[in-house]
Amino acid sequence: MILEIIAFTIDSCKKIETAGAQRIELCDNPGEGGTTPSYGMIKAAREAASIELYPIIRPRGGDFLYSDEEFAIIKNDIRVCRELGCDGVVTGILETNGSIDKKRTAQLVQLAYPMGLTFHRAFDRVKDASQALEDLIDIGCERVLTSGLYPTAEQGAAQLKALVEQAAGRIIIMPGSGIRATNIAAIATATGATEFHSSARIIKDSAMEFSPVTMNEKLQSVTVDEDEIRRILMNLEAVDNLP
Repeated sequence: MILEIIAFTIDSCKKIETAGAQRIELCDNPGEGGTTPSYGMIKAAREAASIELYPIIRPRGGDFLYSDEEFAIIKNDIRVCRELGCDGVVTGILETNGSIDKKRTAQLVQLAYPMGLTFHRAFDRVKDASQALEDLIDIGCERVLTSGLYPTAEQGAAQLKALVEQAAGRIIIMPGSGIRATNIAAIATATGATEFHSSARIIKDSAMEFSPVTMNEKLQSVTVDEDEIRRILMNLEAVDNLP
């Protein structure tokens, strides 16, 4: 059983490794659902943690239709990740009709090599999940991060199980979205998946002693809960040890 945790800060990267998770998805901008971290952030994360590091390659929030200029940015960011010694990248591109952009995604898989490529939750926006999965297998993606085409993995458990069965070991199906220690065992049992993705997210208040009352706002940041990661891993291990 493999657990991947999202990191939005360098401190989170350290906590994720210390807590025992096996992979970091490195992101910027939690408010947009994750966008590409900076060169400096990726470099620092690679130096801070020895476990697998997969930066998300997403030049902006919103949909997964990209212009030629945006596609060029994606390719350049993948080159940076390869040069900095990352283990893989997380990205996803769709066509307007809800199918996988096979041509562009295939280019990214080739460009990323020998890194792995996870196709992210753009998959949850496809028109035909079964066909989209076969397309990603043909292209050579390493895994798919998906909530089973529902807002959360718990809601999409039946679809996730179908995808795991269809994949039949040809590609990794990694459930994500809304996964916590309280539901990981049930999701693992229901889906048959062996890799899982969680934010283990908590909100951290600012350490600033002074805050101008005229601004009328509370500055907070996203970090990870080490104890939550340990609880998720413990519950995963329990499932893994079932006869």
